[in-house]
Amino acid sequence: MAYVAICEAKTYYEENHDNAAFIKNIISNNILPGDIYIKSKELRFDNEVNRAVLLIRFANTGEVVHYDVIQNMFPDKSHDYVINIGETDIVLVKEVKSANDTKQLEQIAKSIVDTVQAEFYLKVHVGIGSIVSNVKELARSYKDAQVALEVGKVFDTEKNVINYENL
Repeated sequence: MAYVAICEAKTYYEENHDNAAFIKNIISNNILPGDIYIKSKELRFDNEVNRAVLLIRFANTGEVVHYDVIQNMFPDKSHDYVINIGETDIVLVKEVKSANDTKQLEQIAKSIVDTVQAEFYLKVHVGIGSIVSNVKELARSYKDAQVALEVGKVFDTEKNVINYENL
């Protein structure tokens, strides 16, 4: 019984003190806007940093675990957050230096596409959301990345990297 209680306490602690879970709640609108600042203070999460959301969508699923591939490309867990959204979608919340670093984001997205296609022979599309300066706006950046992928699927069928700013 003690083992089960300790395991449950450990799980509860990890869920309440996990930055990736916090960001996942923000982008999926599972947290109240007023609670975002309280939770970010509790987690010692920096609110006023420029970040962008990259939505990575794998066209085909294979035996390769998509999350592990992207996580290994971005091992810095204090600045970049890799979040598994579904079977084919991975979200990368990338910290950028300035609000005008769209070229850097496009280079990162191209390197993701090149790595996945070269090493694992998987087709992948990357939607780049707008750069936001506040943690509350990450949901908007995620929606922008979704729109970029959906619109890019219709108009730019041969492009693998679609930036919301270029739509």
